[in-house]
Amino acid sequence: MRKKKVVLIGGGPACLIAADLLADHCDVIIYEKGKTIGRKFLVAGKGGFNLTNFASGDLLLNHFTDHPILQSALQSFDSVKTRAWLHELGIPTFVGSSGRVFPLPDIKPATVLSSIKSRLKEKGVHIAVNSAFIGFNTSHFPMIKQNTETFDVEADHIIFGLGGASWSKTGSTGDWLSYFEALGIKTLPFEASNCGIHVDLPAHIFAQFAGTPIKNCALSIDEHYAKGEVLLTNYGLEGNLIYPSVPFIRKQLASRKEATVYLDFKPNNTRASLLEKTKNGTLESKHYKSTFRLDAVTINLLKSAMRKEDYLNVILVVEKLKAFPIKVQSLRPIEEAISTVGGISLEELNPDFTLKKHPHLSVIGEMLNWDAPTGGFLLQGCFSTGYFASKQLMNEL
Repeated sequence: MRKKKVVLIGGGPACLIAADLLADHCDVIIYEKGKTIGRKFLVAGKGGFNLTNFASGDLLLNHFTDHPILQSALQSFDSVKTRAWLHELGIPTFVGSSGRVFPLPDIKPATVLSSIKSRLKEKGVHIAVNSAFIGFNTSHFPMIKQNTETFDVEADHIIFGLGGASWSKTGSTGDWLSYFEALGIKTLPFEASNCGIHVDLPAHIFAQFAGTPIKNCALSIDEHYAKGEVLLTNYGLEGNLIYPSVPFIRKQLASRKEATVYLDFKPNNTRASLLEKTKNGTLESKHYKSTFRLDAVTINLLKSAMRKEDYLNVILVVEKLKAFPIKVQSLRPIEEAISTVGGISLEELNPDFTLKKHPHLSVIGEMLNWDAPTGGFLLQGCFSTGYFASKQLMNEL
């Protein structure tokens, strides 16, 4: 009996895990437009190579776009199973203090990628590089340009994992969007996520404090609240408090044309406990720094946002310490973003990640319009959708 042929277009993490599973039962070929597969592994590794996050169950699901299709994939193949898969590849992992999961310290990103390549080679997966997807033919099968040759690809099934529109150096440019629109597939324009924000602060704050972290603070916007730190840049703010806040900032910007985040410089203190450090609600401004243990950047931010007479009123200062408003002007460009939202609408998918209008095609990974923070969740989303889609496909072929 002839083995079914499955073609995967894209050599990122979603397609790699799909290929590993499918190769046990199908003839599998990967087409990758770059010189090698898995380039996002190599780039991601430069900033600390976290492969997933320790979170599982509802804690994992809560970090992702709330949609039944995505949630099913995450439940089917969570971070526990990702770590087990990596262990099978000879990549033992450990959990860092923040919940991020890393390979053991002596294992480099290139080693992880090499292990995956070796596994796929052993299973007979053919990998064709320098092979770019350039659209669909009249039969709705993909066309590939391989070096100077152009040809149509036919298979029992096609899986696309072309990535979003961030990190163009890895091949994720989002230029495939128009090809799917031509098939009648609903798409959404790409927008930056997990990125810095432009904010409205006085020029002298940027000039004096660019590169300065504000540690042990909290950020709130709408129902979102988190503790951590932010980094002042020469244009605005970045850091582990900003990236997970971007979906809420984006929503405010879209609906109100403006957005405001609130920084709490003393998240471990209530207003009452801070005022207890004063003498019946009075305190000379020269003692703010020592009494409240404030750093120079916080002092200067307070002064920049308050009239002189208000700054001399410690009760008003405490209010600002607990809820310092910062107007957001815009998000940073997609090219600087760690990830993007947009792409193919999840409403276009069947529960098995095939397209409703073209069920011989599946779409996985960051091509889809879902959002998640950094810290291993983006890769986990790719692994989960890649595994789930290929598992469903195996049941049908």
